[in-house]
Amino acid sequence: MEVLKISSKSNPNSVAGAIAGLVKEENKAEMQAIGAGALNQAVKAIAIARGFVAPAGVDLVCIPAFAEVEVEGENRTGMKLIIESRK
Repeated sequence: MEVLKISSKSNPNSVAGAIAGLVKEENKAEMQAIGAGALNQAVKAIAIARGFVAPAGVDLVCIPAFAEVEVEGENRTGMKLIIESRK
């Protein structure tokens, strides 16, 4: 499965479209965010994606978890957000 990597500069509307597409195809999407700004954009994208899929009777559920990510040879702790559809 493709992991969407979110930064503080990510466009929430674009990310929401990607989430909606993955959820329609695989019933699941996964995102990684490192830092408060990136996490903020990720949560906005989830809220927007819920609006995209709600007319089809799909509700999105978000499961947060910690993730160890290597950035430029350095280990960092980020957030992994797993989004699943619930009908």
